[in-house]
Amino acid sequence: MVTRKQVLFLLLFVLFIAEGTILPQIIPSAWQMRISANLVYVVILFFAVYHHRHTALVLGISFGLLHDVVFYGEMIGPYGFSMGLSAYVMGLIFQAPRAPMPIMVSVVLLGSLLNDTMLFFLYKLFQLNHVTFDWALIEYMIPNLFVHFVFALIIYVPLRKQLEKIGKPRSKTDEPV
Repeated sequence: MVTRKQVLFLLLFVLFIAEGTILPQIIPSAWQMRISANLVYVVILFFAVYHHRHTALVLGISFGLLHDVVFYGEMIGPYGFSMGLSAYVMGLIFQAPRAPMPIMVSVVLLGSLLNDTMLFFLYKLFQLNHVTFDWALIEYMIPNLFVHFVFALIIYVPLRKQLEKIGKPRSKTDEPV
């Protein structure tokens, strides 16, 4: 029997595959240098708020390392570190099993900005990035925030319901007779 956790993990993996195959076909070619939508990270932020921050930490590190290996090969680890840590921090600050949409959208926006800022300064530290922060903010952080905002609005209701069902312990009265 397939559990809800396995289905949600499969959803993360499908989103990871879609980021590299479907999104480049949807996003106009003029915007592809500016937008690198990290849809998996948005779902991990939902895990951080509605499920548990430790789960979000592990998922952030795991899928961040996959991003490092598959998409960004200059260094192994920055995405794993930034996705894991920022998801954990967002889960620590906003842990709420029934967070309303405005709070969850705020978490997605703040978490995405924190993730992109951490990545910017990690690449700056290792001299792989030679642009200023204000240029990076305008050129790719804000467009990514917009994409993450729209994606969070689309998946808010179905994903929240699934994560709430995972969090509920089943009692004997829930079982069919």
